[in-house]
Amino acid sequence: MSEFVVITGESGAGRSQAANVLEDLGWFVIDNLPPALIDKVAELGQAPGTSIARICLVVGPQAQPQELDHALAGLRVHAERVVLLFLTASDEVLVRRYEETRRRHPLADGDRILETVRRERAALEPLKAEADLVVDTSDLNVHQLRERLLALFGGETPATDMQTTVLSFGYRHGLPLDVDLVLDCRFLPNPHWIEELRPRTGLDHGVRDYVLGFPQTKEFLTRLDHLLDLLLPAYVEEGKSYLTVALGCTGGRHRSVALAEEVAERLRLRGYAPRVAHRDIGRPTQSTQLPPATGGTGTPTA
Repeated sequence: MSEFVVITGESGAGRSQAANVLEDLGWFVIDNLPPALIDKVAELGQAPGTSIARICLVVGPQAQPQELDHALAGLRVHAERVVLLFLTASDEVLVRRYEETRRRHPLADGDRILETVRRERAALEPLKAEADLVVDTSDLNVHQLRERLLALFGGETPATDMQTTVLSFGYRHGLPLDVDLVLDCRFLPNPHWIEELRPRTGLDHGVRDYVLGFPQTKEFLTRLDHLLDLLLPAYVEEGKSYLTVALGCTGGRHRSVALAEEVAERLRLRGYAPRVAHRDIGRPTQSTQLPPATGGTGTPTA
């Protein structure tokens, strides 16, 4: 039986680039496929003697969401595994991409480009709600999108396992939208205000020891353990294929990075094989001025 990834989403959000990545990974890619032909492709992909095990179907913007939803329901009955990947981006980003490329939106009918983008977004909202994976490409260039998809599809994860990703980010650079759980780490003392730790990142042992050494960090991780023990088996039982846990601090370089690495290790102890990504670790720090005295940031205590 074959494994299928169906790529859809808003025009300009990166369907073609995503398809290229999966093709590089060895997937058999069919672009701009009408939903009515999905069942025919499924039959060919599962015919006796076929050598095609992984098939990527890219559905174009002209497809009706109801028609695609019906085709997916039939595909899920017969295929070993089906993943619906929905690509999205903000209105402003989609408009800018069309203005920069000077391409015509495929659904344009005389409306301004912003009105067309919003009309398509509203029509696709039910399909987005049914997606197994939603990837927001607003802040991703082509290379970053490739890295994101490699993290999701680059491994040989068995179909029965839930693939987990732990992501660190900085609230200063925007909240990631394509995640399942978001945990705010800004309640912890910030290594940014420690002169010798400021230029380092949460991957450095000194920063890691500083962040993990506080009593509130230990309490946070203990309570998170209880939450993971509750959620992970429930997600697996419900058939969830992908889970992304995001941890955020102010800049995305210190606290969130150290905690993301720690959370990933705790997932490994539970039998998962998480992929770890640090979205903002390479961004430069913005402020070198120490904050006004308010009692200090404190130091870790046993």
